[in-house]
Amino acid sequence: MIVEFRNKLGRIIGKRPAEMQVAALCLDDATGNVLLITSRGTGRWIVPKGWPMPGRTLAEAAMQEAWEEAGVKGRIVQAEIGRYHYDKEQERGFAVPIEVRVFPLYVDDLDDRFPERGERKRRWFPPHEAAQLVAEAGLKRILQGLPGAEGR
Repeated sequence: MIVEFRNKLGRIIGKRPAEMQVAALCLDDATGNVLLITSRGTGRWIVPKGWPMPGRTLAEAAMQEAWEEAGVKGRIVQAEIGRYHYDKEQERGFAVPIEVRVFPLYVDDLDDRFPERGERKRRWFPPHEAAQLVAEAGLKRILQGLPGAEGR
């Protein structure tokens, strides 16, 4: 009841509550490197992410996004390791606030045939380099908290 009231109050005074997405932080268990992909719109470096899916846990939805966007096959951890926020630009010139819940995914294999292969690039980075490449401050903090993020 309190949450509903806050949501209604937020709409009345012009602040919309954040929508939720899920992301897979794709990790190489042997090296500690992080897999980043490019966004379809701007080509900036991001992690695979998308909307929750009916019939799947949040972590399972994140794993599905990693497959579709990067061809990742691996082991997802059900507990999130952090959250970050960004504003998702809409076609009509406004942005929607998004809260992204991040789940670690240990990569076993990268398939070269995946649904969005022609729309994105993917590349491994040490955590400290990945943190420098992403735009979202909260995602930077998550990457900076990984082993190896201090740089070499």
